[in-house]
Amino acid sequence: MRVLLGVGGGIAAYKAAELARALQERGATVQVVMTNAAREFITPLTFAALTNQKVITDLFAARTAEETLSSSVEHVRVAQDHDVLVVAPCTADLMAKFAHGLADDFLSTTYLVFTGKVVLAPAMNTNMWLHPATQANLAQMRARGHQIVEPAEGLLACGTTGPGRLAEPALIADAVLAQSGRRHDLDHETVLISAGPTQEAIDPVRYITNRSSGKMGYSLADAAARRGARVILVSGPVHLPDPPGVEVVRIRTALDMRDAIVSRVKEATIVIKSAAVADYHVANVPDQKVKKTAARMSIHLDPTPDILAEVGRMKEDRLLVGFAAETQNLTAEARRKLETKNCDMIVANLVSQEGTGFESDSNEVTLVLRTGENIPLPRDTKRHIADLIFDQILKLRLALHAAQ
Repeated sequence: MRVLLGVGGGIAAYKAAELARALQERGATVQVVMTNAAREFITPLTFAALTNQKVITDLFAARTAEETLSSSVEHVRVAQDHDVLVVAPCTADLMAKFAHGLADDFLSTTYLVFTGKVVLAPAMNTNMWLHPATQANLAQMRARGHQIVEPAEGLLACGTTGPGRLAEPALIADAVLAQSGRRHDLDHETVLISAGPTQEAIDPVRYITNRSSGKMGYSLADAAARRGARVILVSGPVHLPDPPGVEVVRIRTALDMRDAIVSRVKEATIVIKSAAVADYHVANVPDQKVKKTAARMSIHLDPTPDILAEVGRMKEDRLLVGFAAETQNLTAEARRKLETKNCDMIVANLVSQEGTGFESDSNEVTLVLRTGENIPLPRDTKRHIADLIFDQILKLRLALHAAQ
């Protein structure tokens, strides 16, 4: 579940930090959008530390011309990337903007392009809450099908007693969870995924590696877990938080990854090899650090195990998905890899393209299928592409079963 948490400018804004934590405890990935008024009550740094996500505060925060163009449509991308929009506290001002279609900041602009479920948790002074204008706006929100988490009664910050207190964060989080429409199409699957790079030692302090960040594999693990699968993620060294509800097995070398994958293949119904495994390792690693000299140094490299080919020989009725990072002849190389490794699908991408592939949050791939199809997926976030890959995996399984 991907939740966009809008924080309005009220004294209850500090409770939004508790809400962010409650949503994460329920398995949600949370990104926060703050109004300028909200920043008067709580800092963006608080939410960034809690969510490990960028906190959005301005509609036009970029500086270069290229960044300004990207920023001008960021609200559209953010809206598309999330399942539920929850606004807490939703102030009288925000509710009025939403009701009348006003869009003068990032949050109100995002609301107008958001097509998913909306949960509003109002918080304000009692008289503001009971005012006919606020009640009319509230009725408009209900008429649009938005879930309203009613404010509680009690002593307010202004010293009055009555309705207007923000509902308890746990109650709001449960309302969001009920609106999430979580998919359960992987409920009976066990998905084994490899992610990230490997590190092959040169000596005790140096190693050979590659540019893989692990973001695509971690996105696949997150997507599978949120769709109900049991997920085993075999990960090389990365700087990413563990996806919620996922069993993470940490490895370092290609041989470590081979052992971890092969020992768990029989548990899996779907195997996805997205890791960028080193093709070579140092033949004889010295026990001590190699000292620098003026002389040229040569390193003798031996091939590492071909893990994908080995799993292909073991796969039986499992679905096997491999990845191909190419710089040319994309679909031809992916088709060759699919056939020689006994895969059912290859996810192929041109790593020479700027802004996609290694280290990026975005990707642009072509799915090469055993059925003969090539399905291009346009540039999008890796998290969204992960869901599209699983959509095609399930379709491919049906097609292969029908052909038998």
